Amino acid sequence: MRLLLTLLLCGLAVPVAAQTLQPVHVSRDKTHFVLGDTEQRFVVWGVNYDHNSDGELLDEYWVDRWDEVVEDFGEIKSLGANCVRIHLQLGKFMDAADRPNQSALDQLAKLLKLAEDTGLYLDITGLACYHKANIPEWLDPLSEQERWKTQALFWESVAKVCRDSPAVFCYDLMNEPILPGNKKAGEEAETQWLGGELGGKFFVQRLSLDLAGRTRHQLAKAWVDQMVEAIRKHDDRHMITVGVIPWVFAFGGGKPLFYSPEVGERLNFVSVHFYPKKDEVQKAVTALRAYDVGKPIVIEEMFPLKCSEDELAQFVSQSSEFADGWISFYWGQTAEQLREKEPATIAHAITASWLQRFQTMSAQMRGTK
Repeated sequence: MRLLLTLLLCGLAVPVAAQTLQPVHVSRDKTHFVLGDTEQRFVVWGVNYDHNSDGELLDEYWVDRWDEVVEDFGEIKSLGANCVRIHLQLGKFMDAADRPNQSALDQLAKLLKLAEDTGLYLDITGLACYHKANIPEWLDPLSEQERWKTQALFWESVAKVCRDSPAVFCYDLMNEPILPGNKKAGEEAETQWLGGELGGKFFVQRLSLDLAGRTRHQLAKAWVDQMVEAIRKHDDRHMITVGVIPWVFAFGGGKPLFYSPEVGERLNFVSVHFYPKKDEVQKAVTALRAYDVGKPIVIEEMFPLKCSEDELAQFVSQSSEFADGWISFYWGQTAEQLREKEPATIAHAITASWLQRFQTMSAQMRGTK
């Protein structure tokens, strides 16, 4: 019954969505998003669709269980979302350092059509190495220069597929990239490209193992510029960003690196990931203001992980004075399904309650500007 209702909803939405989905871009004054050739403001209210309830990443099941993806997109739409952040694994899209996987690119084209028909924009995050089992054996032995060249080819290939679709909200070059530190005398360079593990996944990735005489800003700029140039070979329309850890929030001070004038010149808007802590909503809002650098701001990840549901809603409300979008999470199960699970867990209850709150807030937040 649930599948039937979802398909009916999707079917009813197809003609309207397909006719009305307009490209999103930054306004002339570079302060917010607008639709098409109009001055109509667009506010992002979306979800990360990074994995399902079993922890599988999208590109691990989107071929064999396509109906599941269609169903999930319908459920995401029913939550009131207008954007879905997807995470594409490098190992699924590259057969070799110099050879893209055409089947994966074809499936991405199919997903774009689904997004267009459902009326959902895509935040396409790439170069993921979340599951070690899907990291090719040939990747880590590559030199930094070779690794970057492969990453650039990934983005060239993706941009070629996506360039004409109005469903593309943006390309996010990498989830939470980090840089090596300054070595002390006698210290060895980093040896691991991935950061720490979280729930069996590695969400953080290094751009380099060694600064090699460069400043952190110089290294970050060189990488960003190379990835942007790869995309712009085929797509000069869609926006580009990088989803970052808010070190300003984590360390209680400092300035953004990827969104500094030097590094972020070619990034169209700011994407930052915030998980406010209990009793520290105002601190999070203050830290977020450090990323108000004259470009639209999207909180690309948020969830009541370290705070209450009410506190996260307060964070959204207070940041709406200067932010232009918020993206939470959807893991393939509705609030109703989560409440029916046996045995029930606190995590199920928190997620179910937040999904319901997210849905309730959707109309208001999409019309905040």
